[in-house]
Amino acid sequence: MLVLILGGTAEARALAAELAPLPGLRVVSSLAGRVADPRLPEGEVRSGGFGGPDGLARWIAEHGPRVVVDATHPFAQRMSESAAHACAATGTPLLGLRRPGWSEGPEDVWLRVPSLRAAADALPGLGSRVFLTTGRRSLPVFAPLTGLWFLARSVDPPEPPVPANVHVILARGPYTVAGERALIGEHRLDVLVTKDSGGEQTRAKLVAAREAGLPVVMVDRPATPGGVPRVTDVADAVTWVRDHAG
Repeated sequence: MLVLILGGTAEARALAAELAPLPGLRVVSSLAGRVADPRLPEGEVRSGGFGGPDGLARWIAEHGPRVVVDATHPFAQRMSESAAHACAATGTPLLGLRRPGWSEGPEDVWLRVPSLRAAADALPGLGSRVFLTTGRRSLPVFAPLTGLWFLARSVDPPEPPVPANVHVILARGPYTVAGERALIGEHRLDVLVTKDSGGEQTRAKLVAAREAGLPVVMVDRPATPGGVPRVTDVADAVTWVRDHAG
């Protein structure tokens, strides 16, 4: 029985590792192909898009997965919407696996905004040396802010347009509080911009920002498709797959 995992996250890899050894299951993880050297999960892997919701529906109809698990990044809104459409069209059970978002503590100074554009609009009044951790594809949104200096971190090099005053660090988590503290001090950063991705691998920047008294511009997650059951724990996802793939 085929299980399709829409992956690319640590949770997707953990789920594949739990499901791949189970007898009677064939696990295929689909990666978007946007990272040059991705961490590969156990089981079979396909890379690249499906061609929108209709293309995913055709793939499902052709290959016949018993269930689909959407374990994509919390900000992969288009893929989640495509999965909901395709699974509804083909009558295939779909589960969403999303790690919990981050919560603000009493000593944090966060400004929650609904979008990257809103984050860019808020920056001029918050600081002048920006720690930008929203991914390489977000840099064009901040390019018009010529009066600010950016330290941008991403797994792969960004493509233009990028801010005029930007220093790019290529790195992949997990990160440490000590390392994030050192970056903030070395580059004299005074504001952090990030997405509410959740998880432990990149939480250290929030701790370091709190220690340094930096304001944090937190981009809220996009809405998820309605009518799709969701879990936040890999063990619960395994239980759901076993219940629905039998």
